[in-house]
Amino acid sequence: MFLYRVSNGRVGGRFRGAPVLLLTTIGRKTGRKRTTPLLFARDGNRLIIVASNGGRNRDPSWWTNLRFNSEAEVEIKKDRWRVKAEKANDEEKTRLWPLMTETFPPYEEYQRKTKRVIPVIILTPSNRLVIERAAITVL
Repeated sequence: MFLYRVSNGRVGGRFRGAPVLLLTTIGRKTGRKRTTPLLFARDGNRLIIVASNGGRNRDPSWWTNLRFNSEAEVEIKKDRWRVKAEKANDEEKTRLWPLMTETFPPYEEYQRKTKRVIPVIILTPSNRLVIERAAITVL
């Protein structure tokens, strides 16, 4: 994350061809900020992420934190802004899952190897205030 931040995403901004964002959540037990690099795709002004946990049979901790407090912060390259997270409903997931497996094909294998249904998460800007490293801009 350090290199991602100091390089404005030039280092660590892609993984196996897929774009990477930094998601900061608040720990549900500790109340501390937790930052996780995640692959994403865009759907209009929304960002789409997958709570795959590499195909493990339990949800990733960042998704557990978001279910407790849906407010989070996203960083893409040098820009940061607040988002509200929600699990895609069945109809949305049906539409978004192919986008995510196109972005990162291993998601299909992750779904095959776990017993749980892997959630697709939608991150919607909670306001249009974008926090940049050097200045604050209202869009």
